[in-house]
Amino acid sequence: MTVEDNLVNGEIRYMDRSKGELKTETIYGERALRWVYGNPLGRMAQWLLIRRWIVSAYYGRKMDELKSCLRIKPFIKKYCLDESEFAECASEYLSFNEFFYRKLKPESRPVDEAVNSIIFPADGRHMAFANISSENNFFVKGQEFDLTQFLGDADLAKRYEGGSMLLSRLCPVDYHRFHFPCAGRAGVPRHINGWLYSVNPIALITRPTIFWENKRVVTSLESNNFGQVQVVEVGATMVGGITQTYIPEEQVAKGEEKGYFAFGGSSVVILFEKDRIRFDPDLLENTANGYETYTRFGERVGQSFI
Repeated sequence: MTVEDNLVNGEIRYMDRSKGELKTETIYGERALRWVYGNPLGRMAQWLLIRRWIVSAYYGRKMDELKSCLRIKPFIKKYCLDESEFAECASEYLSFNEFFYRKLKPESRPVDEAVNSIIFPADGRHMAFANISSENNFFVKGQEFDLTQFLGDADLAKRYEGGSMLLSRLCPVDYHRFHFPCAGRAGVPRHINGWLYSVNPIALITRPTIFWENKRVVTSLESNNFGQVQVVEVGATMVGGITQTYIPEEQVAKGEEKGYFAFGGSSVVILFEKDRIRFDPDLLENTANGYETYTRFGERVGQSFI
């Protein structure tokens, strides 16, 4: 089964891990998204303008303006966000963007501390692929994941042939800081220029190549238990920026903040070498059935083979 197969009446369904039940996603900007990716005029607008950085940069600046604060309270109410988790009161944010990449209280996202475990790098909807090289139904039937295009490095891509991949999709309603999935030494981030298509499944089923077309940032993480791990942040439509907050070429702890996305939906992709990680069975089962799994940063993804 693919994600495309499970779009019932155009709705996106996902598995809520904590409740063990299927839910329907509330899509931010749904009407505009469906017009852009489902209407001929919308697709033309996307091709000519919307996918370009200047549009997202302009909208990002609007979200930095003081008057954008007026959007915060209605947003919290509409999407039922838990204000008790916020590190600051909602009234203290000076723009919608400040609220968007807000910090949370550490106790609201406890990190699994087992030495041989890997954790989710962000809140979001996740898919796990045990062998990305054999995956030929990436969101739609017959689509393979192009590692060489995605990493922008053919030699590096060979290292991950037969390896595993975790894909974490963040919606605008999610906590938008991302973290290291395991301890290790983090290298210098490498920027790959690209377009800014949406990473929502509605967009991906019409253009499943988005992950290796969009702007992205690649970081190598040298880990004792998981080998060399690639952590890749992928930008998307209306993402004002991908900011790194860690210090390169230093040791980082599991769960330590790596950076944040400014306004918009976005994704984090983590690549593991072959035979380095054993994903939890429920994640693999949900992915095989064409469902993303909703979980939060800090929870366990799986464990090392060692």
